[in-house]
Amino acid sequence: MLSFNNLALRRGATLLFEGVSFTIHQDNKIGLVGANGTGKTSLFKMIQGEFESDEGHYSHPPDLRIACLDQEVPGTDELALNYVLAGDAKLLKIQNAITEAESNGNSGALGDLHAQFEDHDGYSAKSKAEQLMVGLGFSEEEFQNPLKDFSGGWRVRLNLARTLMQPSDLLLLDEPTNHLDLDAIIWLGNWIKSFRGALLLISHDREFLDECVGHIAHIYNGSIELYTGNYSQFEIRKAAKLAELESNYNKQQREVAHMQDFVRRFRAKATKARQAQSRIKALERMELIAPAHIDSPFQFSIPETEKISDPLIVLEEADLGYTHPVVNDVKLSFHPGDRIGLLGANGAGKSTLVKSLKGELPLLKGIKTDGKNLKVGYFSQHQVDDLNLDKSALNHIQDIDEKATESVIRNFLGGFNFRGDKVKGPITHFSGGEKARLALAIIAFQKPNLLLMDEPTNHLDMDMRQALTIALQEFGGAILLISHDRHLLVNTVDEFLIIDNGKLTNFNGDLEDYRKAILKGTTDFKQEKVSEENDRNPIVKIDKKQARQIRAQISTNEKTLKRLQRKLSETEAFLNSPESYTDESGPDLQSLLRNQADLTSQIELTEEEWLQLNTQLEN
Repeated sequence: MLSFNNLALRRGATLLFEGVSFTIHQDNKIGLVGANGTGKTSLFKMIQGEFESDEGHYSHPPDLRIACLDQEVPGTDELALNYVLAGDAKLLKIQNAITEAESNGNSGALGDLHAQFEDHDGYSAKSKAEQLMVGLGFSEEEFQNPLKDFSGGWRVRLNLARTLMQPSDLLLLDEPTNHLDLDAIIWLGNWIKSFRGALLLISHDREFLDECVGHIAHIYNGSIELYTGNYSQFEIRKAAKLAELESNYNKQQREVAHMQDFVRRFRAKATKARQAQSRIKALERMELIAPAHIDSPFQFSIPETEKISDPLIVLEEADLGYTHPVVNDVKLSFHPGDRIGLLGANGAGKSTLVKSLKGELPLLKGIKTDGKNLKVGYFSQHQVDDLNLDKSALNHIQDIDEKATESVIRNFLGGFNFRGDKVKGPITHFSGGEKARLALAIIAFQKPNLLLMDEPTNHLDMDMRQALTIALQEFGGAILLISHDRHLLVNTVDEFLIIDNGKLTNFNGDLEDYRKAILKGTTDFKQEKVSEENDRNPIVKIDKKQARQIRAQISTNEKTLKRLQRKLSETEAFLNSPESYTDESGPDLQSLLRNQADLTSQIELTEEEWLQLNTQLEN
């Protein structure tokens, strides 16, 4: 359907890629990935005909219908629903022709025009447009609002709805999830699965890519290589390629050992069985993908302050909002080590809660108590927008600590990939991603003990998201995280809270339970989760004596896990050592492989028993 033959593309004096040859077929769904500035958006513009290739050529059928998501939407008086409906240009043309024929009294043409309108599913178009808007988070009351009443992010959502409304054979989506919340992303992923056509998707959201694509086109080192499989499968193949160099292999082994150690520490302290099971699986997947990011330019940590309070912060019977309560009767406390993900539909009050905790928004009712040594690190788009564009990255850090030497600050900023002249020049020309990285660097340098993070991954690429995930895993303070990045959530938080119908409650399921609830269109998450669990595992009440016995079994189970994991680490150390393959006096490799398989099996069985025991205790 779309063929590239020995293609080369430049932007100015910069060669983006050359010698590119591959074909997109009519049912292919392809994720286009690569570092920022490698040419992803430029390729989209070339496909749309905005400029030509420098060498080679690409071709497609003359009647190919291409729909592309634009990022800019004018703030006009046009009504939102009409704007979305206009995405179907052919239908709009037929409607205009019907209006003109009626005004001219041309009854002869009306019959044919109405037949065309019906053939083009015109009678269901309004319903389709409304469904798209609801799926992307708009309320029915907003259908008749003019475009100028919506913020920039909501206009991008309208543009996405308009793009999906357009009949197409090839859909080009450039970062469609940037301005969406988790609920809308879940809906969009489900919509893409049912889309009958080809898709070329630019995204830095690995879970979204895994859901939506079956191929990955990787722009790297001046070329584009096409891989079969989703993004996670691509990462494993990328890791294997990087491992071909011995220096890379050794670095990869250190990264894997780090992740294995973190998984062991997490298992030892995990409390909620349902969420722990999901997180253990996610962390084990991180062991596989960590080697794919050894060439990342980002490597940093978020050290917590030396002094700490317990609790860090407490809300008692608090009503939260601006003039009227959005969230009522909030009872919430944060303790060192708490790691909480916050769920809820757009407008439910997630950002309101974060701003109330930070102190930007006064309580309408109730009491807020800060710990004596509380030190908050707060990230939001507001923090990014408030950076002083006339100052350098170095100046921003010096404002925090005037005594810090330039050498110390440069080393620190290097972990966020600010190096050389980038450190000293004004940030006015920084991209959105660079500003977000600087805002994160400012937070990290302050050594907080409570992180309040509202969508920290917007504009961040894959490597930076991976580095942020690892930094949050290692952070010793408390975390409250709002994010549409499911990979970040499942790998960094231990439990979920949800805001629904003005109430803040525990969400006892995992993100898969949340996804299913969103697609079912339910809002009663607590009731649905309880009924599902009861169907699978009827609750059996346990007395205090049984609880003590279960806790003793859990303790024994954890000791067994530690012993098995230590033996597995020793076995894998032998297997990963080059000497094991050259030293004839060393252990038998076949025996080592059998031990590895046996230990892995024992660990899985012990983990399953551990999770069942924890579930009994929670019930």
